Amino acid sequence: MNARYFLFGMLGMLGVLFVQLPAKGQQIPQFSQYTFNALHVNPAYAGYKVDPFVQATYRSQFVNFPGAPKTFTLTADMGNAEESMGYGLSIGSDQLGPNSVHSLLLTYAYKIRLNRSSFLGLGVSSGLSEYVLDAGKLLPDDPSDPGIPQGRINAFTPNLNAGLLYHSPRFFSGISAFNLLGQEPLRNKDLALATHNYHFYFQVGGLLPLSAGVTLKPALLVREDLNGPGSFDLNAMFLFNERFWLGTSFRSGFGKNAIPESSNFATRRAIALLMDLFITEDIRFGYAYDFNLNSQNNYRDNSHEFSIGYYIQSKWLKSPEPRYF
Repeated sequence: MNARYFLFGMLGMLGVLFVQLPAKGQQIPQFSQYTFNALHVNPAYAGYKVDPFVQATYRSQFVNFPGAPKTFTLTADMGNAEESMGYGLSIGSDQLGPNSVHSLLLTYAYKIRLNRSSFLGLGVSSGLSEYVLDAGKLLPDDPSDPGIPQGRINAFTPNLNAGLLYHSPRFFSGISAFNLLGQEPLRNKDLALATHNYHFYFQVGGLLPLSAGVTLKPALLVREDLNGPGSFDLNAMFLFNERFWLGTSFRSGFGKNAIPESSNFATRRAIALLMDLFITEDIRFGYAYDFNLNSQNNYRDNSHEFSIGYYIQSKWLKSPEPRYF
């Protein structure tokens, strides 16, 4: 089968998934630094940088809030010399109060070169997730209630994510769908289904050179689960001398199911300050500091995210040009 027809056939299949799949629940783990490790939102990014790249990310939200989310991920990916394929590995752990999710995913991306410097790729991640409820961390009003879970409860589910990505040196756009498998094993357990419902992402952005040493990267990310409130991020990043990124992101909810304006949690708005620095040619360090703009003022300015990435330089794999998306 001609590779081009195969890829566009998969595009149609992914479009059908977006239209037909039912969904409900809340957003899966949230990151502010996905702009520097987009495997968190689209498996088609596997191999985008060509050189082998490993990155660890840790996020702590609402530091003083009991049971606040804490997330850790370790990702690795690389492409082949022809830039026709990409491979990736993702390990994740997400903790929210008594609930935790652990996952292991393998990723494969197939890419078509549309011209000298433009690509269209399909990526698929598949693996296993474990959902855990530690009932000992619950604080029930009536501990004797027989309906309250006891001990440690867990369930394993298969997982499947898919995405499409187009990129050229100055523009990118992508769509992706997460958690396409694995709901059924959780239905008869005392475990929340919210984080394993279908989730969808849309991305678009570009590069605008402002001077010899300064480049602007505007971008948009939209998250949607088709039932709860969606959300979007508007990003503006500046690159200085090919070495230092500095910028901001504005996040807000939207949609007919958005929380009423009269609620204390109505706005779901936040501003993130983003920084990414090449410490050496091979090592990059990132940091994000989130300000939540809702009425919960005691917890508005204490969400932190750190990342450290390492390029494993190789003589036979080298991107012909810098990659900024």
